[in-house]
Amino acid sequence: MVKLTSSDGQEFTISKEVAYQSVLLKNMIEDVLDSEENPIPLPNVSGPILVKVIEYATHHKDDPVKPPVEGPRTSEIVDEWDKEFMNIDQGSLYELILAANYLDIKDLLDLGCKTVANMIKGKKVEELRKLFNIQNDFTPEEEEQIKKENAWCEEH
Repeated sequence: MVKLTSSDGQEFTISKEVAYQSVLLKNMIEDVLDSEENPIPLPNVSGPILVKVIEYATHHKDDPVKPPVEGPRTSEIVDEWDKEFMNIDQGSLYELILAANYLDIKDLLDLGCKTVANMIKGKKVEELRKLFNIQNDFTPEEEEQIKKENAWCEEH
């Protein structure tokens, strides 16, 4: 068993099998022999997000190792459990992506990025600004100039 401490001081005990879903934790466990006695501090992951990470790692602990993906990845292939798992508020989604990156859990990071990609697919600029709460700081003239310079992007 492995003990983890989140940034807000919550302690979690998980199996090594679940912990090994994270390259960071795997390396730390292998370097520190007494991870059962001394919790591994995770200063960049809050308790609620660590709960989600552990849930994901537990669900996927028996998955076969996937070969590296060559070329462009598709954002459309997400299984039902993962889709439901990622049905969280936007702030938690971004924290989960950051945690997956920090903990080096590639499949969870890919899932988070696919989720964001699916959120933005097919949306117009104004819809994206609203979705991500982005203020438009371009003047109408600047915006028109940018549209002219990037007209090739709109061609099908």
